Amino acid sequence: MKYAEIRLLIELGAQYDRVKPWCVMSKVILLVDDEPYILHVLSIRLRDAGYEVVTACDGEEAIEVCLTTTPDLIITDYQMPCLNGLEFCSRYRESSGREIPVILVTAREFDLESHQLTNAGVIMAISKPFSPRAIIELVRDILKKTKPPSAA
Repeated sequence: MKYAEIRLLIELGAQYDRVKPWCVMSKVILLVDDEPYILHVLSIRLRDAGYEVVTACDGEEAIEVCLTTTPDLIITDYQMPCLNGLEFCSRYRESSGREIPVILVTAREFDLESHQLTNAGVIMAISKPFSPRAIIELVRDILKKTKPPSAA
């Protein structure tokens, strides 16, 4: 988008946050959940916020996605078929050598030990139900504080 087009949008009353995604490179969010509704709603909200979103329906598919995409942040459900969220994140970290920040979403209050969360790269664990708006704000805050992923 050219400077004149951005300026015109601003003059027409568009908010900077709605213009910004077109003029900066978007961050990639990997969204992993076995519930299609959650994948759908969060994907839309994250894309509307200017992020590129890739999805997977379980931990094994997420590992396959990570072979072709390097996410800047991962949002994953804890309880899923094949590999749970912690197992997926731990395996991805071990195989790639990358330390990608993770938001873990859980339907129940599981007794997760802090060392398990830390080893998997989990920065925040959130219980369902959650507010998509709160997730967007959390994503923005985390990405502001983290460095770009380093290649293995």
